[in-house]
Amino acid sequence: MNDLPSDNAPRALDALIAYQEGAVVSRILVKAAGGSLTLFAFDAGQSLSEHTVPNEALVLVLDGTAGVTVGGERHEVRTGESIRLPAGVTHAVEGERRVQTTLQAPLTVPYRLAMTY
Repeated sequence: MNDLPSDNAPRALDALIAYQEGAVVSRILVKAAGGSLTLFAFDAGQSLSEHTVPNEALVLVLDGTAGVTVGGERHEVRTGESIRLPAGVTHAVEGERRVQTTLQAPLTVPYRLAMTY
């Protein structure tokens, strides 16, 4: 599955998803056997409740500040920052104000290696 624009022109990711009042909006940009890249737009006060997934993932904040709880510890993740969600550890995401994020899951080996330097 690929929901990226077909003209291969550069795009700002935050322009590919819009906020919706009182909702969390998601858009899967790429989904393949190796994983997926999903955009989220959280209206103020909206959240994804605590849950666990079998693979590690990475959340990148495109705009705003997200409250991300990982294993019971809350973090404020701001525009341009990312946070790793370990496999099998509970996590939740909240937008106290409007926030846009990406979620890459699972993390691929080359990406993990790039993050270690």
